[in-house]
Amino acid sequence: MKEIVVPQSCEGQKAEKFIKKFLSEAPLGFIYKAFRKKDIKANGHWIPKDHILHGGDVVRIYVTDQQLEDFKKPRPVAKKEFPYPIAYEDENVLIVNKPKGLLVYGDKTGVRETLGNAVLDYLYLKGEYDPDIPGFVPSPAHRLDRNTSGLVVYGKTDAALKELTELFKDRSQIKKTYLALVDGNIDAPGKIDLPLWKDAQNGRVYVKSLQNGGKTALTLYRPISHIGEEYTLVEAELVSGRTHQIRVHFASIKHPLVGDEKYGDFTSCRKVKALTGLDSQFLHAESISFLHMPPVLKKLENKTIRSKLPDNLSKVIEILSESIQN
Repeated sequence: MKEIVVPQSCEGQKAEKFIKKFLSEAPLGFIYKAFRKKDIKANGHWIPKDHILHGGDVVRIYVTDQQLEDFKKPRPVAKKEFPYPIAYEDENVLIVNKPKGLLVYGDKTGVRETLGNAVLDYLYLKGEYDPDIPGFVPSPAHRLDRNTSGLVVYGKTDAALKELTELFKDRSQIKKTYLALVDGNIDAPGKIDLPLWKDAQNGRVYVKSLQNGGKTALTLYRPISHIGEEYTLVEAELVSGRTHQIRVHFASIKHPLVGDEKYGDFTSCRKVKALTGLDSQFLHAESISFLHMPPVLKKLENKTIRSKLPDNLSKVIEILSESIQN
């Protein structure tokens, strides 16, 4: 038998989810059978799998020591300072700056360097996460491509993560903007309203009609500055949040992102790389604005969190500007 005190971070979580997290390697059939056989108690009473748990509840799981060893394999963590800039933090939310080249998620072993692993190490250092206490793992509410830098929002509690995930799905109470350097001259604000379809097999996204499986996608943009007639720095707002949306949308209007070898212009990419060393898309998640927020996220209400353009991308603009002038 294993006894666990439910942490406050798991307040409002269903017993089924809590047990799945604790016995992370257990087959689902084993977990459902444990509930059917009444091998799981909370505060001394047998509970169904949809029972709502609260911080401080005492959960007992009637499993053998060998089953516990086989089914519970927490991710190795170490108490470490966070190595990247923190843009905002409260008791429920952590917003961090991801550098280009760093994965948000990694493999299950935790061996690879990822943003998620660094967050867990940091929260473990602060005493806000313990891999030996089951039920909830602080996680991002959205994701960025490996080679896109900027803001990533993490839920530090189960309740906060649920609300954040809904915010990023609905998008009516959140505004997310990017800075992108694109080929060509864009001299006026505009919008790109083209449905997108993802081919999971080859990892590419295409413009495709709604009738043929595309999903609605809307990007608003405005020019910020120009580098001659060759490049434009734009601010792009994602009204929807599709995979590779900004990259595919700007490529579709003949203004692909500078450095984007997947969707962009090969000749332009080769030229920019030779001049600046840029080897991937010029794209930075620059700001997130929070409008009307639910109670657990109230401290974020009417706040805008910003991340300045990183030095490596500012240097690209500087070098390209000098090359145009010369």
